[in-house]
This record gives sequence, C-alpha cells and structure tokens, in this order.
Amino acid sequence: MMAVVRRELKMMRRRPLYPLASAGTLAFCMVFFLTFFRNGMPHGLPVGVVDLDGSSLSRELRRQIDATDAVSVCEFGNYEQARKAMQCGRINAFCVIPENFARKMQSGRQPVLTIYTNAQYFVGGSLAYKDLITMANLASGAVQREILSAKGMNETSIAGMIQPIAIDTHQIGNPTADYGVYLANILIPGIMEMIVILITVYAIGSELKYGTSRQLLKTAGNSTVRALAGKMLPYTLLFTLMGLACDIVLYGIAGYPLAGNILNMMAGITLLVLSSEAVGIFLIGTLPVLRLCISISALYSVLAFSMAGFTFPVEAMPPYVRGLSAIFPLRHYYEMYVQEAVFGAGFTAWWPEAVHLLIFLFLPFTALKRLGKAFRKLNYPKN
Repeated sequence: MMAVVRRELKMMRRRPLYPLASAGTLAFCMVFFLTFFRNGMPHGLPVGVVDLDGSSLSRELRRQIDATDAVSVCEFGNYEQARKAMQCGRINAFCVIPENFARKMQSGRQPVLTIYTNAQYFVGGSLAYKDLITMANLASGAVQREILSAKGMNETSIAGMIQPIAIDTHQIGNPTADYGVYLANILIPGIMEMIVILITVYAIGSELKYGTSRQLLKTAGNSTVRALAGKMLPYTLLFTLMGLACDIVLYGIAGYPLAGNILNMMAGITLLVLSSEAVGIFLIGTLPVLRLCISISALYSVLAFSMAGFTFPVEAMPPYVRGLSAIFPLRHYYEMYVQEAVFGAGFTAWWPEAVHLLIFLFLPFTALKRLGKAFRKLNYPKN
C-alpha cells in the first residue's frame, strides 16, 4: 500500500491542482463567510415611512422606527413614491401612517397603520417587518399608558393592562441572533463535504479517464482494496487537517459559541470527512464514468444543504422526504453539532450520529467489485 501512497504523492506534486483546489476553495469560503457575517445581524436596512398625518405623534413614531439598529428610515411624500422605491429594490418595506392618526389613537378609535414588505428578499423583508410591528405595538402601548395615567391608574395596573404577560426570551446557542453563527457553522462543513466528495470522485475517476488504472492495480499488487486505500490516504490526511482547521477557526479565532468540547467537534468533523470520502468512492464505483459521476456528486452535495435541516426543519418535511435526509452525512453532522456545540450534551447524546456516519464507511465495499472490473477492463467511456 505504501507504494501506492508514494505514487499518489508524486501525482499530487505533478498535479498540485488537487490539494490547492481543496484547501484554496475552503479557505476562500471561510474568509468570505466569516467576513460577510462579521456584523452578525444585518443593520441599516432601508425602510420607507409615508406620514400622511404630520402630527407630533406620527413624527415621534417615525423617529422611534429610525432609532432601531436593523432599519434606516427614508421618508416619502405619498404611497406611490414608496411603492415604486420598493419595487425598484431601494427599500425593503414601508409603512403608511394615515390621516388623523394621532386624533384617532387618542380617542380610542383604532387607526389602521398599513405595512408593506417585500417578501422576495426573505431576510431583509422579515427583519424590516419585525421592527415595524414592534415599534407600532410600542407606540400603541405608549398612547394607552398616557390615557390610563390621565384617568388616575397607577403604574402597576397600567403595566398589567398593556402587557398582561411578560415574555422572558432565551436564545440558546446564539444569544445575539448572529446570522454567522446560524449559517457558517454548517455552511462551511457542508462546503468541505462537497469538496471531499468531488475531489475523491475526480481522483479515482481520473485513473479511468487517463487509462492509468491498470498501473495503479499493478502497484497495489492487483488488489482493489489496497489501491483505493493507498490512493485515498494522502487525501484523507489533507481533508482531516482541513476539517480540524475549520473547527479551530470557527470556535477559536472567530469565537463562535461552543457549549461542549472542541475535541468532540474535531472528532465529528473527522467522521464527516471519512463518510464523505466513502460516498465519493461509492458514487464513482457505482457509475465509473467521470463526467456523469461528477455531475451526480455535485447534485448530491448541493441537496445535502437543504436536507441537513439547519434552514428548514426536517421534522416539518413530508415523511417520504424526511427519510431521505438520512442518506446525507451532513444531516448527521448537523445533529451532532446541535448536541455538542449548542447544548453541550457530550458524546453520550450524539453517539447515534457517530454510528450513522460510520455506517457510510461500508458503502465502498458494495461497489468494490464493479470498480475493480472497471479498473481492469477499461471499457468505460473516458470523455
């Protein structure tokens, strides 16, 4: 097997594209995402305010909306101007303060504050809508407080009527609602999984494409197992180091929340690397045609982001789709991440996910015979 390892190291030196593309792509993605999300929550989202009342109360409401961190207010003279601005993408939302707004509020006649949001931009529209609704509710509460205070009610009674139930919110694992924590912890390992699968498929498939697979088998003593083990060992070390570097950057340098042990996270990322390599070997063994297998591998890797469950919960998916999530290593890594990094529950909580990731290691043996036949006969398309 060591002869195969030395052969592969020579090929990596002659074709540095493999290690450079792997490490370079991951490094670029890490720098991109960590700098893109460096401010956590989005700030200064432009929203419009159409003030048709012009009263001191409506002006105060506009100032309160502008005082929030998430939005920045742009004033418009009428509805048409605000609508065109939102259609052109200059603002994410706008609200219309109707005429006689202050008079109706003070007399308890319930004025209608109309809010329009651009739901096509999900994050911007949702955050703008949330801030506008919050400030509208606070303005309503402030007016009620003044009216009840003028009627002689004490502060305790007023607070009980305005807010009968006090809400105490604890955002576990991400107290600042940082979008970087929410996304980068899975996006970066997911991109690494994609890199591992594609490079594994290409490294093995190129032996078929360039007609060198018989030479590989000869070097391995005509053993397909030794050929694959020796060929993948340098890549396994490279990918493992990349995974460990991801954890060090995320939880050490970037300082993302980690309730558990970083050694457990490193063990999880190592299992993700091994299972991703096993998936790549299985794909190229099942379909030993490089161009088709690269396409299928890319599709499989991209679907993993949707099926992992970090953007949309798997439990809310249709039953037949929910079961498919188990065939993606990234799904099990995400479950491990939640138990270890978010809850700090330790290995005793996520050992089933470790078992699931280890099961992927048996996949290459199901395609070993077909891949060995392809290596020996070279009767598959090379283009």
